[in-house]
Amino acid sequence: MNGLYALKPWYAARLSGVRGALARREVSPDTLTAAGVLCAAGAAGALAWLPAPLAVLPVAVLLTARLGFANLDGALARDTGRTTRRGAVINELGDRAADLVVLAGFLTLAPLWLVAVAALAATLPSWVSLAGAAAGAPRRNGGPVGKTERCLLVAVAAATGWATPVLIVIAAGSALTALIRLGWLRKELA
Repeated sequence: MNGLYALKPWYAARLSGVRGALARREVSPDTLTAAGVLCAAGAAGALAWLPAPLAVLPVAVLLTARLGFANLDGALARDTGRTTRRGAVINELGDRAADLVVLAGFLTLAPLWLVAVAALAATLPSWVSLAGAAAGAPRRNGGPVGKTERCLLVAVAAATGWATPVLIVIAAGSALTALIRLGWLRKELA
């Protein structure tokens, strides 16, 4: 079950021209990682301070850009032969930071405890995948509520104002995604 992650090859192909332009301009992959975090912060600000449904356009645009930068940073590094262990760490930290920053946009819309639970749950699928990779398993992505689905759910909250229900879905869906990845990892490492 890959969820919207199954669209990644299609999305990456659409960004190939952008990757080529960035490579020609010698843009650093780390710059793209930072840009993704900044887009997440902008989306969080729009979610926090603009009323629904006015928030949906900036949130959707900024989260689409955040996903684009998340796709481009690693691909650019591979295309230009600039993959490094340091870059891999920066990429992972940038992705986790962007996830948490986006969810911080809910702090003005929902109880702190619920935002914190959703934020913790949203990081679980990635931690499971990283732990599996550290144990020698292939990196597992996707699932019912992965990064792309969380971005879509945040856009739903921006459009509707349904902060609490969306946070509940993010928390429960992310926990389910982590459990599914753990099940896959158990089989892979057996």
